Amino acid sequence: MDPARPLLEIQEHDTAIDRLQARIAALEAGADVAAALAEANEAERVMGELRLKLDELSRDQQRFEHEIDSMSQKAAAEERRMYDGSVANARELDSIRHEVDNLKKRRSDREDELLGLMEVREELEAQEREADTRSTALRARVDEVGGIAAEELRTLTDEVKERTEKRAALAETVDPEYLELYENLRPQKKGVAAAELVDGVCLGCHEQLSSVYRDRLKRVEGPKRCEHCRRILVI
Repeated sequence: MDPARPLLEIQEHDTAIDRLQARIAALEAGADVAAALAEANEAERVMGELRLKLDELSRDQQRFEHEIDSMSQKAAAEERRMYDGSVANARELDSIRHEVDNLKKRRSDREDELLGLMEVREELEAQEREADTRSTALRARVDEVGGIAAEELRTLTDEVKERTEKRAALAETVDPEYLELYENLRPQKKGVAAAELVDGVCLGCHEQLSSVYRDRLKRVEGPKRCEHCRRILVI
């Protein structure tokens, strides 16, 4: 399968999202609805940022806990060596004792860091709950202010969200080289960066590709481009 083929489905989602967002923009022309929606969007943005920070803190917490456990096990093993009689050399015993003290100091420092991190996380969790409550309330306010328009706005927003999530999942399956080129081309090509090649015709610009160029495309490594509009071709 042509590695660029998933771009066609991404293109379909992007085109639909552009259309939906244009309609949303028209509905938001009313000042009251626009103001209410702006507040709701800002609340959701804040909530999203808080959740990202919480995810990062969770990863840090797991890393700290792993390091603390590792240092504890190592210190315990070294202490056993000091007292089990297997080491008689005084200099080596001093070295082991120094290593144990160092491990305990590092563990204590890491435990202090972990405690601070957990305090920050607790505060962020409280902020995230407040942001979630505020976001929910503001979304309800958009419905109240806009009436039928708000109902349509919510439907369109949900569809944009759904398509955006599907697009993101698809994007993860695409070769980064293809995806980067696609993203760069979209603004230049009026939103259409990828097109299918059917019977030698690029469906992006509807121009016929020469037989010589089509033959050359068969030997191209990486993204294939239309000779006329330079869009990505899906063969």
